[in-house]
Formats: sequence, structure tokens, C-alpha cells
Amino acid sequence: MADINVTPLVDVMLVLLIIFMITAPLMTHKVTVKLPHATLEEKVIVKVPPVTLAIKSNGELYWNDERVTTAQLEQKLAVTVQRTPQPMVNVRADATTKYGIINDAVQTVRKAGMRKVGFVSSPERAGQ
Repeated sequence: MADINVTPLVDVMLVLLIIFMITAPLMTHKVTVKLPHATLEEKVIVKVPPVTLAIKSNGELYWNDERVTTAQLEQKLAVTVQRTPQPMVNVRADATTKYGIINDAVQTVRKAGMRKVGFVSSPERAGQ
């Protein structure tokens, strides 16, 4: 009859417990910093609509629902980078689009100097 020997498991768990007991106090911050308080009284509302870059699964690019080539995309990005304040670029891609195509488009946007790049996805459905 083969019995499971739990003694090594208990030894390992005790060693891990001691390690966490020693390292947990070291993880707390010793330097106190007085953080500023934000108020909503003087909130500046900036209405800059985001730019949408849609990527189809075959690699076609759409700038605000208008078909563009990579060269046209770079031209539009060069103009958009100069705007103040700079709008956000929302990247929408088909679920079947290869990551390499999306990465190339995002790198083009980042190299143009856009600071805010986000990804748009569908909301999670309940029960999935």
C-alpha cells in the first residue's frame, strides 16, 4: 500500500511562509510622500474626438471609415500629430486579423509621434 508522504510538503510550505514573513515588511514604502489632491471644481473639459483606424483581416486600412493606403496613413498622421491637443487613435481590427498586420499599423502610428493609441474591442458577453 502506497501512502503519500506529506512531510516534505509541510517543510516547503513552512519555508515559504518564513520567506514571505521576512520579505513582506520590506515591500512597504519607507519614504513618505505628500501627494497632491485633485479637485473637480476646475476640471478642464477638452472635446477632441478620437481618430479611428480600422484594420480589416486582409490588411486594408480605414482612417475614420475612409479607405487609405500606408502612404496616405502616414500623411494623415503627420497632419494629426500637429494638432493641439493631440487626439487619441483608436485601433479597431477584425478578430481574424493577424497580429503582425496590427503591429505594423500601430508601429506606423507610434513612429509618427502619436502619444495616445488605444484598442477597441467588443464588450464581454454574460455567460461566456
